[in-house]
This record gives sequence, structure tokens and C-alpha cells, in this order.
Amino acid sequence: MDKYALRRRLKAARNAIPLPARHRAARAALRHALRHGLLLRAQRIGFYLPQGGEFDVRRLLEQAQDMGCACYLPVLPKRGRVMRFGRLVAGARLRKNRYGIPEPVDAKALRARQLDLLLMPLVGFDERGYRLGMGGGFYDATLAFMRHRRLWRKPRLVGVAYACQRIEALPHDPWDMPLDAVLTETGLHRFGGMHVRHTPE
Repeated sequence: MDKYALRRRLKAARNAIPLPARHRAARAALRHALRHGLLLRAQRIGFYLPQGGEFDVRRLLEQAQDMGCACYLPVLPKRGRVMRFGRLVAGARLRKNRYGIPEPVDAKALRARQLDLLLMPLVGFDERGYRLGMGGGFYDATLAFMRHRRLWRKPRLVGVAYACQRIEALPHDPWDMPLDAVLTETGLHRFGGMHVRHTPE
């Protein structure tokens, strides 16, 4: 199955999750994140604001802020696809980008390589840690520098998704950057080599 067909199938599965189950999933994901220390040793964390059925990470965002972490949101460029990350602070002004997604107004927005941890939305993920996004290529372009992993160890890449978005294998391209882990309502799935290690609660 090609990426287009997979997106349609996985988005339909994600969108079919009822609201009460989404709330339960968000609470469960927070418990798993805390149990496995996902937010520890990360001073600068990139988040996203959920759109169109994406997993709601706002509980994680609030927890990170309570822990004193500096939290950032993607800021789209005027041209190209390489995003920066603006800091989200109390009382900060947000503006909607061309897709209608709020983003911080931050003249000192960071590059991705300055983050310690990046939590990413996704449409699907597989057993090897490959991520299926919306197809815009923004995260691919933003993280292109990480193909040279011997030089760049940051940020850690963690997808956030519902368990129903997991499939055995995704088609992937040479520029696709595998995730370090995926957080779902069932646990933290860490990837190593060609295998996944599932660490449930």
C-alpha cells in the first residue's frame, strides 16, 4: 500500500476514536511519560498543538512547564520548509500560520538542533520507527541535518500517537528519519536497530 492510501486508512482510524477515549489516552500517555522519565534531562522540548485528530499533547506540555522545561512550538518559514521553534511562555502572543495553526511570535526562535527533545505528530508509525506524516515535508526538511547522526545526537525524536496508528511496515524514502521512540496510550515504544522494545506500564 502506498503512502497516500495508508494516510487515508490511518487518518480514518485515528478520527474514529471517540472523545472520551482521547481524553483517557492523553492521561495514560502522561503516566507513561512520567514513569519512563521522558521529560527528564530535557531542558528544551519541542511540542505541537494538535490539529485534525492528532494525539493531544497538551497535558504533556503543561507537565513540562510545571517541571521548569522550556517549551517550544514549530514556526513555519516564509519560504522553504525548514521550521524553527518559538518559545511558548505565559501571556505570549500566538499568531496563526498559513495553515491556521497557532505559533509563537518569537524573534529568537531556535533551530531544531538546539532542542533536547522533539515530540512529533504523525499519521502512522511502524516496527522500525519510521513515521508517516501529513506529506508536507516540513519535519523531513527541518531534521535533514540528523542524517549525519555521528555528528548530531540532538534532539531525541519521539512520535506521539494512538496505538491504532501502528502498522508492521511503512514504505520509506532515503531522507526519512527514524524516530527514537513513540509514546502511545499503551506505553513508550523505544526503537533500536530493526526491533522495537515495548515498555508498558
